[in-house]
Amino acid sequence: MFDYHVHTTQSADCSTPIFDSCEAAIRAGVTEIAFTDHIEHEPADMSYGFFDYTTYMRDLEAARDRFGDQLVILAGAEVDFNTGIASQVEDFLTRHEFDFVIGSVHYGDAGTLIFPEYFQHRTMDDVMKPYLEQIQAAAETGWFDTIGHLDLPKRYRPLDHGAYDPLRYEPELIHAMTAMIGRQISFEINTSGLRQPPRTSMPGPRVVDLYVRLGGSLITIGSDSHVPETIGAGFERTFDMLELCGIDGIGSFRQRVRKTVPIRSLARSS
Repeated sequence: MFDYHVHTTQSADCSTPIFDSCEAAIRAGVTEIAFTDHIEHEPADMSYGFFDYTTYMRDLEAARDRFGDQLVILAGAEVDFNTGIASQVEDFLTRHEFDFVIGSVHYGDAGTLIFPEYFQHRTMDDVMKPYLEQIQAAAETGWFDTIGHLDLPKRYRPLDHGAYDPLRYEPELIHAMTAMIGRQISFEINTSGLRQPPRTSMPGPRVVDLYVRLGGSLITIGSDSHVPETIGAGFERTFDMLELCGIDGIGSFRQRVRKTVPIRSLARSS
């Protein structure tokens, strides 16, 4: 199994040492892991200015020395993106080297975090349409290896906003996915939603099915773990969902070589 979205103490919202996560990954049957700490350029974010690349790489190399015979460990980053901070993002990625980079959108209008309070004076359309436009813009830069949690706002949707129908935003999804497919950028199935609201992966099968119909095939999986116990969580269920949607392989970025590994071989190894 490949878990390509795990945080360490280099994220402000995580207190789990990297060694603990490596041990947990091995116990869970994970064979490749990407430590993808938050890189934030919005001053309001708790992780703004928190990440230290030198310390991160020192800790990562120590983990490789200790666990490298049991676990492939990738240097990764989850880099927040919106068009207002694009120049800072480009500068950061130009100056720092990683094996694997997730592009995520966490902020909406005027640098406001997409949390429940963001919905107070907005409809679901008011949130999702601009959000997906930012996802498209992130893909069009070509800076990222994958796009993170493609429909994240559904996680924070208040119950009084009604049911979430991803295909209501089919035109916006098509634009974003076309940009990903054209630039060979994968998108992530983030399994954290299976263990917390919305009780489904981000995205779920209807979005994956649309992606396959558009000709897409590149997928990565990430648990978005901040604690050791959730590394690799929900992967078997996700494998089944992907196969039902017509995805037969998971992306690997080992040594920055993008390849696809058959799902069933991963499931058997777990």
